[in-house]
Amino acid sequence: CDCDMTNQVSEFPTERTFQYQHSLPPLPVPSLEGSLAKYLDAVRPFATEEEYQVTAAVVKRFGEGIGKDLHQKLLQRARTRRNWLEEWWLDAAYLELRYPSQLNVNFGGPAPYLEHCWPPTEGVQLQRTSISMWHTLQYWDLLRTERLDPHKAGNVVLDMDQFRMLFCTCKVPGVTKDTIINYFKTESEGPCPSHVVVMCKGRFFSFDAVCDGHILTPPELLRQLTHVKQCCEGEPAGDGVAALTSEERTRWAEAREYLIGIDPANKTILEIIQSSLFVVSLDDAKPYATAENYTPVTREALTGDPTIRWGDKSYNSLSFADGTFGSNCDHAPYDAMVLVTHCYYVDQQLKATDGKWKGTETVRPMPLPEELVFTVDDRVRSDVAHAKQQHLCVCLQTQDLQVVCYAFTSFGKAAIKQKKLHPDTFIQLALQLAYYRQHGRLGSCYETAMTRRFYHGRTETMRPCTLEAQNWCHTMLLPAASVG
Repeated sequence: CDCDMTNQVSEFPTERTFQYQHSLPPLPVPSLEGSLAKYLDAVRPFATEEEYQVTAAVVKRFGEGIGKDLHQKLLQRARTRRNWLEEWWLDAAYLELRYPSQLNVNFGGPAPYLEHCWPPTEGVQLQRTSISMWHTLQYWDLLRTERLDPHKAGNVVLDMDQFRMLFCTCKVPGVTKDTIINYFKTESEGPCPSHVVVMCKGRFFSFDAVCDGHILTPPELLRQLTHVKQCCEGEPAGDGVAALTSEERTRWAEAREYLIGIDPANKTILEIIQSSLFVVSLDDAKPYATAENYTPVTREALTGDPTIRWGDKSYNSLSFADGTFGSNCDHAPYDAMVLVTHCYYVDQQLKATDGKWKGTETVRPMPLPEELVFTVDDRVRSDVAHAKQQHLCVCLQTQDLQVVCYAFTSFGKAAIKQKKLHPDTFIQLALQLAYYRQHGRLGSCYETAMTRRFYHGRTETMRPCTLEAQNWCHTMLLPAASVG
């Protein structure tokens, strides 16, 4: 994304977050000739001369034959839709997939807070969670009141629709196709759910994050979280119904229908979870208790305890016992850019306050969190056990993956820009050169691009491995090559 996240909120906003949505241009249909040419350009670095000639002949036949008919159908579709790709992409990339989405589709990882004011520390889990929650709730309020500045690339306005999906959003499993339910509304559109769900030891709790029209303060949130923790300490773990969200999609859909069938109250609980602002997971794991440079939060976020992650929720905020944080987010409603933007905002607020709450310590009288208890029977328990076992089997396959993060501090994007290079171009070429040095050939890769200049635009694909990149890699390995 080309937008600058440095100043997301103006002191005196003159533009509303979603005010340009209806004036955005429709997604255009690329020309057939241009698409075919780009395809051949992407193939060229990896094909032998013979392979390339065969491919070029196939592309030519397609362009002169059925390709023309298909292109006309695309143009016809685009005449009646502001985004001709949106429905196809959502269905094919997300909603029609049948394998478990929590491990195969969701994105997750560390929150940025540990890099400055919140290093791994025991005994601060609930206190830090209350502050992180408060800043997240402030971000929700910015969206509700449309005080978050619309994103722009230069002077070009970008689509903000995905930001409606960060809160109060959930995917619901179907036998053949899932659906997305979104309860978010701006203040001008009407009431919006304001409760959060907290998961701990396989149990569910819910409370309203707003009292008398005001968001709960960190001391008030801490009181609610402490109550949840106390309810679970020394008690048997709950039934772990959340593990079902990590199942194969059709199996989860059938288990969900059965769950609703045995007690209508279960449907109410599901709706409370689905409509909640977000889910907070109080996790006993300590991801940073391993080695100094080892950062397993991303793996822990995706492969951790499935009984305290609602895999279909648009935002699971993971709070770990060592005072660090992560996230697990369903990918269907939005792309990672939304969460990165949100996390950056929270991070900046924490840096500005050194991760401390400096407001009132007064805790207003308010209802304690309500526990949400599913009615289960032996079949549900069996379904949960199966889901946990399947999740564990897949997680075991990730144990041979180790991520080591090293901080590169020799220079940054400012130095790259001084050389009149785009930082992204620099990194893409560096990746290609590293791969070429390691394997003696170029790496087939893609980079995500955005189409947010257009109505409901999300992602597209760029192919950064070009003939020019190939020639550059060759030159970089020539001893006689000059710097100029």
